[in-house]
Amino acid sequence: MAGNTIDKGKKIYGYGQPMTALHLITKGRVKVEYPGGSYLLNKGDVMGVCEICSEIHLLNYTALEEVSILAYPLSNMEAMEELLQSHTDVARIFILSMLRQFNALMTQNSVSETKCAGLYQSLTADMEKYGTLCSRYRIQPRTLDGVDQVSAFLGEESADNWLQTYYLALQHIYAGEAAKTMTLEPGLSLGMLRKGSLDFRKNYTVLEEQYHYQTQIIKLYFNESGNDLFEYFTSLYYRLGQSCENADEIYGVINRMITQFQNDPSLNREQVTSRIQSFQKNMESLSSPNKGNVTDDTRTTLILSELSGSLSTILDFSGLDQEKAASFRQNIGVYRTMPDRSAMDDESCRLRRKLTEEFYTLYAAVFKNAVNSPSLPTPVKMFLYFGYVDEELAGNASCITLYTLAAGMEDYSEFGVYPFYNWLLAIYRGDKIPSRNEFDEDFTDHISKEKARGNITAAQAMALEKDPMERVNFELENLFPQTNKITYGRVTSFCPVFTADDVLKDLNSSYVNITKVSKALEMIKSIDYSAYYRESLDYDNMEVMGKEPIHVEQTPDIILMPNVGIRGVMWQEIEGKKRNSPSRMIFSIFHMEDINTSLVRLTGEFRWELCKRVQGARWNDVSERSLTSEYFDYIQFYRKNHELTNEAKEKIKTSLQRAKNSFKEMFVRDYIIWVLFEGTGSPRLNKVARRILFAYCPFSASMNNMLEQNPLYSELLSRQKVLNGQRVHHLDMLIQKMRNSNIQVPATLEAERKFTVGKVD
Repeated sequence: MAGNTIDKGKKIYGYGQPMTALHLITKGRVKVEYPGGSYLLNKGDVMGVCEICSEIHLLNYTALEEVSILAYPLSNMEAMEELLQSHTDVARIFILSMLRQFNALMTQNSVSETKCAGLYQSLTADMEKYGTLCSRYRIQPRTLDGVDQVSAFLGEESADNWLQTYYLALQHIYAGEAAKTMTLEPGLSLGMLRKGSLDFRKNYTVLEEQYHYQTQIIKLYFNESGNDLFEYFTSLYYRLGQSCENADEIYGVINRMITQFQNDPSLNREQVTSRIQSFQKNMESLSSPNKGNVTDDTRTTLILSELSGSLSTILDFSGLDQEKAASFRQNIGVYRTMPDRSAMDDESCRLRRKLTEEFYTLYAAVFKNAVNSPSLPTPVKMFLYFGYVDEELAGNASCITLYTLAAGMEDYSEFGVYPFYNWLLAIYRGDKIPSRNEFDEDFTDHISKEKARGNITAAQAMALEKDPMERVNFELENLFPQTNKITYGRVTSFCPVFTADDVLKDLNSSYVNITKVSKALEMIKSIDYSAYYRESLDYDNMEVMGKEPIHVEQTPDIILMPNVGIRGVMWQEIEGKKRNSPSRMIFSIFHMEDINTSLVRLTGEFRWELCKRVQGARWNDVSERSLTSEYFDYIQFYRKNHELTNEAKEKIKTSLQRAKNSFKEMFVRDYIIWVLFEGTGSPRLNKVARRILFAYCPFSASMNNMLEQNPLYSELLSRQKVLNGQRVHHLDMLIQKMRNSNIQVPATLEAERKFTVGKVD
C-alpha cells in the first residue's frame, strides 16, 4: 500500500486504461465522468471500486484540487479477498464507497431517460413546426439528414430501478453497527463488491446507450455540416423578417436551441459558439429589434406578490392544528435550505419521509375545506393541482407558469381526464367510485370486512357508505401515496412537495391536458382500433337482440397526480367489479416523457390485464384461446417452435432476460413495437408474435388496406377477411330478419357491424 499526491487538474486515469489498483482518497476531491454526466468523490471514497470486475477503467477521474491517495494493488480476486479478511475496516470503506457511487449513477438513470424522451418530443415538435411554417409561407422545406432514423427511445437495455432501493438499504446497513459483523466475512464483502461492480457496469451501459441517443438528436440541431435545425430556423427568420406574424414564435425556438445546446459537451464548443455569436450580431444589426421575449415585469411582480407567503396561506386554509402546522412549516424551512434535496444520507431521507407524511395529511385537510369553499386562493389551487407549497422552493419561473395554469384550469371530467383534485371531487359527488386497495378490495368490500371483523357496527357501516368524505379518504389513503410516488419515478429521493429541482424540461410542454391525451388516444385507436372495446350485451334491447354479443368502447380515465414525474401507471383495468367500465391510467400532471409512448405502454398493460380478468383462472390455458393464453404458450415453448428461426429464438431469450422473465412485460414490449412500428408499416416482430397480435389487436380497415401488398401480412389478412366475413354475414342476416319483421334495427347492431370490419367512427 503506497501513498501518492496528485496535483489539481491532473487526469488520474481514464477510460480504457488497465485496471491495476484501487485508490483510497485521503485528501481532496475527484471528479468522476461517465457518458452524459459526472459525480464527485471525497475523502474516504475509493477510485475504481465499481470497476473491479472490469479489465479496464470505464470512468474518467480528474483531481479537482490537490489529492492524496493510498493505492491497493488489484492483481486478482484471491488477493482482494485476503485484503478484506485482514482489514475489515478497509472492507467497510470499500463497500460504502461502492454503494455511494452506485446510487449516484442510478439517480442519473431516470434523469437521462427523461432527457431522451424530452429531446425526441422537442425534435418532433420542431420538425412539425418547421414544416407547418414552410407550408404556410409556401417555402420549399429542406430535408434534414438523419431525422428519419430517429424514433422514440425504447432502449435495448433498461435499468433495474429496484436496485437503488436495495443498494440504498445496504448503504444504511453498512453505515451502522451491523457492518462490524458483516465485514468479518470476507466472502460476503468480496461478493458485495463483485455484485456491485457488475450492476454498476450494467447501469453504465444503460447510460452509455442513452447518451448516444441524446447525441444523435442533439447533432440534428447543431452539426459540423451546418445542415441542421439551427440553420433551418435562423434562415427562416431572416427570410420572413421581424414583421412576420410568426417572427416571435421562430425567434423563441432559436433562443431555446441556444440556451439548451450551447454548452452541450457532445458538440464542438468553438463551432457552436461562433454560429450563435454570428446570429446574435445579425440580430443587433437589424433595424427593428425583436420584442417577442420582453417580459411583462408588471404582471410578474403582481403574481409573485400574490404568491408571497404561500405556505402560510395554504396552512391557514387547511385549518390544521397548530402543532402539525408548525411541524410542517419547520420541515419546509429545513428542506428549503438543503444544498442537495435529493441527497441520500440518513438525515435527508428522514426529512423527506417526514415531509411526505405531513404533505398527505395537509392535502386531506385542504381538500375537505375546499369542497365547501365558494372560491379558492390561488396558492391553494396550485397546491391541490400541482403539489405547490412554497414560492422559494418552486422558483420564480415555475411560480409564473403554475399561477397561469391554475387560473385557466377547467374541468374535463366528461372527457375522462382528471387532475387529481378533480378526480377527488368526482368521487365526492358520487360520479366515480374509489379505486381498489392493495388487497383488491373496493370501498364497499372494505367496509363490509371491517363490519365482519367487528371493528364497526352495522349502523356505522351504513353511515360510512353514505359519507362522501369517507370515499375520498379511502382514495387518499390507498391510491394517492402509492401512485404519486410511482409516477414521480425517482422513488429513493421522492418528496411530494413541488420544487424547481424536479423541473427537467419546460413545464408548459410537459403539462398533460385534454388535447395531448386526445391526440395520444386517437393515435393508438388509428392503429389498434379495438384497444378500449369490451364485449358486452345490449341490455336496452334484450327483447330483440337476445344474447347477441356487441362491443362497447370504454376509453380510460386518465388521472393526473400533482407532481413532476416520468412514469405512467396502469392502475385498474376496470372500475370496481363492472367489466364494462373504464380503466384507470395515472400520469404526473407534468409528464416529462413522451405522452404517446407512455400511453401505448399502458394500453399494452391494460390489454393484458383485462384479458386475464375476463378469462379468470384459465387465462394461460391455451385450450381456451385468448390473447394471454396464446402469448403465454408462445413464450413458454418458443424453444420448440419450428416456425421460429434460431436468430428469432435468441432474440426472445435475450428479451425475456431483459423483461426479468415476465411474460406480461414481454407482451407489453411487443405491443409497443406493434403500435409504434408495425402499425406504421415497419415490421419488427417475428411471425408468431405478429400472428397473435394481428388476431387480438387487429389493425383498422384503413391500415389493412395499406398492408395488402405486404407479403408479411397477406396470409393474416386473408384469414381475417374470412372470419370477419362470417361474422358480418351473421349480423346481416340478423338485421334482415328484424327488417322483415318490421322491427327497428338497434343502433348498437349497426355499430357492431362497423366494429367487425374495423370501420368504427
